Amino acid sequence: QVQLVESGGGLVQAGGSLRLSCSASGNIFSINNMAWYRQAPGKQRELVAGIRSGGGTNYADSVKGRFTISRDNAKNTVYLQMNSLKPEDTGVYFCNAMITTAQKSTNFYWGQGTQVTVSS
Repeated sequence: QVQLVESGGGLVQAGGSLRLSCSASGNIFSINNMAWYRQAPGKQRELVAGIRSGGGTNYADSVKGRFTISRDNAKNTVYLQMNSLKPEDTGVYFCNAMITTAQKSTNFYWGQGTQVTVSS
């Protein structure tokens, strides 16, 4: 079994910062891409930022220059540093990872989500 657990969400005023963490545990052989998605009320889930095993990153245009994704491969953990937060960043943030198990089965896994609320 593989599990992703997010933490770090909360309520913050516009202009503030939050740091999200997502740790993978279980029967893991390797982790390839890791990413953060978000879903605002009444909207579809969207990609916020992604990071490949080699460290290459990509960001949604709406967060470029404000958010930074990073990972600690030794801890099987991905982070999302969010600065200059705006009310439109409000939503549930989900961690996603492409994981190969010890049995060499590769799948995408999701965390349970963490709420981020930015007040104006």
